[in-house]
Amino acid sequence: METVATRTVLVGTGPLDPADVVAVAREGVPVALAPDAREAVAASRAVVDRLAASDEPVYGVSTGFGALATRHIAPADRARLQRSLIRSHAAGTGPRVEDEVVRALMLLRLSTLATGRTGVRLETADAYAALLSSGLVPVVHEHGSLGCSGDLAPLAHCALALMGEGDVVDDGVLRPAAEALADHGLVPVELAEKEGLALINGTDGMLGMLLLALHDLDRLADTADLAAALSVEGQLGTDRVFAADLQALRPQAGQSVSAAHLRALLAGSPIVASHRHGDGVVQDAYSLRCSPQVAGGLRDTIAHARSVAGRELEAAIDNPSVLPDGRVESHGNFHGAPLAYVLDFLAIPVADVASMSERRTDRFLDVARNRGLPPFLADDPGVDSGLMIAQYTQAAIVSELKRLAVPASVDSIPSSALQEDHVSMGWSAARKLRRAVDGLTRVLAIEILTAARGIELRSPLRPGRATGAAIARLRQVALGPGPDRFLAPEIDATTDLVRSGELVAAAFAAAGLPTAAAAPTGPAPTGNPTGTEHTS
Repeated sequence: METVATRTVLVGTGPLDPADVVAVAREGVPVALAPDAREAVAASRAVVDRLAASDEPVYGVSTGFGALATRHIAPADRARLQRSLIRSHAAGTGPRVEDEVVRALMLLRLSTLATGRTGVRLETADAYAALLSSGLVPVVHEHGSLGCSGDLAPLAHCALALMGEGDVVDDGVLRPAAEALADHGLVPVELAEKEGLALINGTDGMLGMLLLALHDLDRLADTADLAAALSVEGQLGTDRVFAADLQALRPQAGQSVSAAHLRALLAGSPIVASHRHGDGVVQDAYSLRCSPQVAGGLRDTIAHARSVAGRELEAAIDNPSVLPDGRVESHGNFHGAPLAYVLDFLAIPVADVASMSERRTDRFLDVARNRGLPPFLADDPGVDSGLMIAQYTQAAIVSELKRLAVPASVDSIPSSALQEDHVSMGWSAARKLRRAVDGLTRVLAIEILTAARGIELRSPLRPGRATGAAIARLRQVALGPGPDRFLAPEIDATTDLVRSGELVAAAFAAAGLPTAAAAPTGPAPTGNPTGTEHTS
C-alpha cells in the first residue's frame, strides 16, 4: 500500500485523475511538473515574451484587465500591473475555506498551467507546485467568487501567497505568507507579463469542490442503500419488490445498482424470512419499496456530474489563451455555468435521499406504523424518550437540505461596469453542495442508528449476515437499546463511521459487494513527503 511519504503526483499536459485530486487535497500528497508539461510551459512562455516585446497591445500581456482592458501598459509598469491585479482581486471575506478545497483548487490551477496554454514562466509554475507541496495553505475566504471569470478572488488569495503576501496556514497556525515561505525555503515570486491572469482566471474552486463531493457521494449512495436495507429489515418490509425482473421493467442504471445492493444486503435475513408469508401486509410504504428509485436517481445524477467534471479536467481554462499556432486569443471558457448547473443538480437528489431517509426513521418511532416496536424505540416509554429528538435533528437537517437544493445558478449579478454582465454563481453552488453532503451524511447516520436499535428490538429474530455486520461495527462506537443516555456523541460517532466508509465497507464485504474506492476524508497530514511518482 502506498503512503503519503511514497507518492508524488506528476502534473502533465493531460487531465488529472480525480483520485489524485482527492489525494492531494486530503492527504497532502506533493506534486511536481512532468517533463511534457515543462516543455509545454516553456514553449508558450516564448510566445508571450515575443508579444510583450512588440508594440501591439495584447490583452493580459500589455493591457489592463476587465473593463480597463483598453489601456496600454508600458513595459516599465507591467510588473506593478501584475502585483496590482493580484492584490486588488484578493478581496474575499468571511470564514476561511477548508484546507482541502484550497489544495484542490491549487492543484487544478497548476494542471492548467501545465498545459502550456497560459504563458506563465516555468519558474512560476514550479514555485506554485512547491507552495502546494510545502504544506502551507493560503487563506481563502468563503465569499468573493461569482464563478465568472472563474473563481477570481479565491485564486487571487493563492497567488498573493505565492508573491509572499497575505496569510497562510502552517500546520494549523495562521502566519504571514512572507515569514512562512522563508521558513519553508520558498522564495516569493515577482510575476511577469500575463502571469497574474493565468493564476486567477479559472474554474478550479468549483471543479475542486465538485470532485470532492463526487468522491463522497459515491460512498453516500452506497450508505443510502445500506440504510434502506436496515430499515426494510427492521420494519418487517419485503425484499420481493427489489427483484431483478421487476427492476428490469424500468431500466434506469442507478436504480438497478441500488436494487441489486438491497437484494444482496437482505439475502438470507431471518427477519425477512419470518414474515414472508401470511403477515397480512399487501404493500410497504413508498419510503421502503421505492428506495432504489430515489437512491438510483442520485446515482444517475452523480454519473452525469462526473461526465461534466471529466471534461472540465481536460480543459485549459484561462483568458486569453496561448494557442499551439502562436496566437493569443480571448474567449469565454472561464464561465462557470457547466459546473454550476451540475453542482446545483446534485443538491436536489441529495435532499431527496435525505428526505426519504428521515421518513423511514420516523416510521420506526411511531407505534401506529412500526409493527410492534415500543414508542420512539424507548426502553421505558414515558420515562424514556428513546430516539424522539434524534428524529427532530434529522428533520431539521432535511429542512435545511431542501433550502440548499434551491439553485444558485439561476441568479446572476452584473459586475465590472457591465463588462461581466452575466455570472454563473458556481462557487455559491459548490459551497452549498458541501453543506448538503455533510447534511446527508448526518441524516443517514441517524437512520442507521435508529434502524439498528429497531432490528435489535426484534430479538430473538436475527438480522441477515450483511446488516448484522453493519450493526456489529456500529456497536463498537454506539450502545444498543437501553435507558435514555446522552445521544449526541453516539450520533457523531455514527456519522464518523458513515463518513469514513467503514460502516458500509463492513456490510458490503459480508454481502460480497464492491464498495466505492476508499480515500481519506479527514484533514491532511503535515510534512513534505517525496517518493514514487504518478503521472497525470
